[in-house]
Amino acid sequence: MRRAASEKLEIIRLVEERHLSARQTLAKLGIPRTTFYRWYDRFQQRGAAGLQDQSPKPRYVWNRIPDAVRRKSVQLA
Repeated sequence: MRRAASEKLEIIRLVEERHLSARQTLAKLGIPRTTFYRWYDRFQQRGAAGLQDQSPKPRYVWNRIPDAVRRKSVQLA
């Protein structure tokens, strides 16, 4: 389930301000620790803007043939 950036920020504030440990607070909220700490890292690096949903598409394809090599291959064929 995707959460809004405002909800993620509220959860971060809640964990920071509670007297319980982060583990206990997150268990009560039903949020995995790995998910929370991924949000928290992005929040520390980029602020509230880092909590916005990001595109799940990869930025690059690991096995893509570079355009220059592709053109040479086509010319050769």
